[in-house]
Amino acid sequence: MHWSVWITYFVTTIVLSLSPGPGVFSSISSGLHHGFRLGLWNGVGMQVANLLMVIVVALGLGTILIASEALFTAVKWLGVIYLIYLGIVTWRAAPKRFEEDGDDGARTAREVFMRGFWVNATNPKGIIFFAAILPQFIDVALPQATQYAILAGTTFAVDLVIMMGYTALAAKVLRAMSDRRHLRWVNRGIGGAFVAAGVALASFRRAATLAAT
Repeated sequence: MHWSVWITYFVTTIVLSLSPGPGVFSSISSGLHHGFRLGLWNGVGMQVANLLMVIVVALGLGTILIASEALFTAVKWLGVIYLIYLGIVTWRAAPKRFEEDGDDGARTAREVFMRGFWVNATNPKGIIFFAAILPQFIDVALPQATQYAILAGTTFAVDLVIMMGYTALAAKVLRAMSDRRHLRWVNRGIGGAFVAAGVALASFRRAATLAAT
């Protein structure tokens, strides 16, 4: 895997992990209700869900994409459209304060873990990311298992660190987001980052295609 491909994937993963969504809200709620040590299991559960999705993609969709150039291109543009869509929606989103989740009844590490697992396992953003975006970074001329392992490890490390950050700084985040003007600029910043990631993906072609041109 070329370093430029990995960097592009690394940046895309950071943007997606930072963006407001079920995982972020779950991490903030866990930090508020359980503290850092117990709340950390929420992020661990999320990564286990991510692992299962990577395995499904690697064994199923990845093989199909390799066999069909047309399908590969179609899935690639699905990823581009999804990223740009997220950017527009986030940019235009009405300012909304982070609120505590009063229904969080988890008490043990296992319960917090399962809460995080199901948040990611049912998160459309995560499902589309692994199905439509991750395969774009696989070089079909190189061993695929190694590449999937590298990209999966990158995803897990980035997402876990960012979710840990949201959990640890939950109280400060809530205070910062109490001002709607601040949140509006946060939305615009993240929205612009989504669009930039979509443009970057649109210009990306897998190595096998480049070699043939």
